[in-house]
Amino acid sequence: MPSAVRFGVNYTPSEGWFHHWLDFDLDSVRADLDSIAAIGLDHIRVFPLWPYFQPNRTLIRPRAVEQLVRLVDAAAERGLDVNVDGLQGHLSSFDYLPAWTRTWHRRNLFTDPDVLDGQATYLRTLAAALADRPNFLGMTLGNEVNQFSAGPHPDPDRAGEDEIDRWLTRMLAACEEGAPGRLHLHAEYDATWYQDDQPFTPAQAARRGAVTAVHSWVFNGTAQRHGRTSVPSEHHAAWLVELSKAWSDEPHRPVWLQEVGAPAPLVPPEHAAAFTAATVANALDCPDLWGITWWCSHDVSRELADFPELEYGLGLLTNDRKPKDTARVLERAAQEAPRTPEPRTTALVVPADPGSRSLCAPGGPVFDAYFRLVADGARPTTVLDVRAADQEHLTARGITEVVAPDQVLPTPQGGTRS
Repeated sequence: MPSAVRFGVNYTPSEGWFHHWLDFDLDSVRADLDSIAAIGLDHIRVFPLWPYFQPNRTLIRPRAVEQLVRLVDAAAERGLDVNVDGLQGHLSSFDYLPAWTRTWHRRNLFTDPDVLDGQATYLRTLAAALADRPNFLGMTLGNEVNQFSAGPHPDPDRAGEDEIDRWLTRMLAACEEGAPGRLHLHAEYDATWYQDDQPFTPAQAARRGAVTAVHSWVFNGTAQRHGRTSVPSEHHAAWLVELSKAWSDEPHRPVWLQEVGAPAPLVPPEHAAAFTAATVANALDCPDLWGITWWCSHDVSRELADFPELEYGLGLLTNDRKPKDTARVLERAAQEAPRTPEPRTTALVVPADPGSRSLCAPGGPVFDAYFRLVADGARPTTVLDVRAADQEHLTARGITEVVAPDQVLPTPQGGTRS
């Protein structure tokens, strides 16, 4: 019996990586999708490369859009639903932005009127092309687009929080215009939750779009600081799921763990399956989890140069489409009977001020307090400091106990707190 939680994978083509759009081979795609369906997953997330699809602001290549539709149809034949990321954007350490936004034509991705018109038209076009496909889940605006908006990007497109809010509102509306009623959302990397000067904020993540998306990577300092088998590393994905709930205006807004992986060498290949099992089990203990989408489907071919070393081995399947132990872990999890996690009744107070987000980052006092609670056997969630005394809000979420970070004492070595 399949799980009530959706299980899927971010689709990385085994031949040509995302450059496969330049030499689109539907037979190769079908073979990839066969290998994904064979491990019992129910959806994929796919990535059109923006410069390949919209090389000029007023040219959206019909053949590229047709190829995307063919990929979605091939997925349907194998029982796979599809989420489509639009503005690619940034993938595996590389930036893919069209020439009409860079160098001699440098224009801000989030504020320039012409760029906004081009982006909205592009997203609307992709959504409309798929609107009648039953297995089309909806659009994600792009992959971790927030990395363009601030440091450490070497050439950021600076924008204020209000400008980003207007950008999100307009782009999500364009997706809805193209494919009404589908699951349209936006997704950022964890700087949204951890970086004080990020203009993409937790409130936007938790209130804009159909679901909240989180991307969990323990190479952000978590595994370096605590080790691969630590409570923080094995519960990091669950932490982001629960952290996101503090900002939601809906008591039970769904949260999608849209990216999570086992990055070497912090998680060596021989330990990847154990890390995967722990991460998935802990995420499944989070109420209101929409789904888990692993990064990624297939390893990057060693014939391709200049990727960071960890990117070559992140696949559930090898480059020749053979399942790894991590694939079997996800397969077993997807086959388990559905269960509904008990409510998380203890809430840790987190700062509502986006300028204090670093307190929630690895090494921050809120982060550390959360994992001290977890290590002591608690199942905490989070609540904003401005809502900590709002009994109506707490009751709607099933919270019966609120604790501040400075109330969570370290556990004595070798024992438990009295």
